[in-house]
Amino acid sequence: MSSRDGVNWKRWDEEFLRPGPNAHRWWQRNNHIAWGLVETKNDLPGDGRELSLYAIENYYVGPCRLRWFSLRIDGFVSVNAPYKGGEFTTRPLTFAGRELEINYAASAAGSLRVEMQDAGGKPLPGYALADCPEIYGDQLARAVSWKAGSDVGQFAGQPVRLRFVLKDADLYSIQFTSGK
Repeated sequence: MSSRDGVNWKRWDEEFLRPGPNAHRWWQRNNHIAWGLVETKNDLPGDGRELSLYAIENYYVGPCRLRWFSLRIDGFVSVNAPYKGGEFTTRPLTFAGRELEINYAASAAGSLRVEMQDAGGKPLPGYALADCPEIYGDQLARAVSWKAGSDVGQFAGQPVRLRFVLKDADLYSIQFTSGK
């Protein structure tokens, strides 16, 4: 379950944290996630930020303990496309800022591209899908760039749509920033 305000709750039938191969984690109050998330750092390349959470393991049979799990920043949910590809377009939105920053992960054979459109769905000149080189890799914060560059500040305050085309990739979050 989750709640943005502590009053209204949403429950999903799918598990976020699966029990795994330990048979004792499949019953008797196991896999209950402890209260709170902690932003931690690891030693991997990049900025190392991650979210850490803790869950009960071996509750009834012992030794009972909290197990540590980690996931990428904003890694709870993603828009995912298989190798054959997929796409989606946002509703019209207005933004403040100069760059579109994405949190994404793609396989070695995967990629994603972004198109900026006007409110009616027409590609903006210089920001069409063909103007966006394929984006590869796995980054928490990457500015999207088109042939016209990464500065989209000229469209700030105007309604735009974003079209994302993915191939064997996950898009975790987007935000408009003031740029570097």
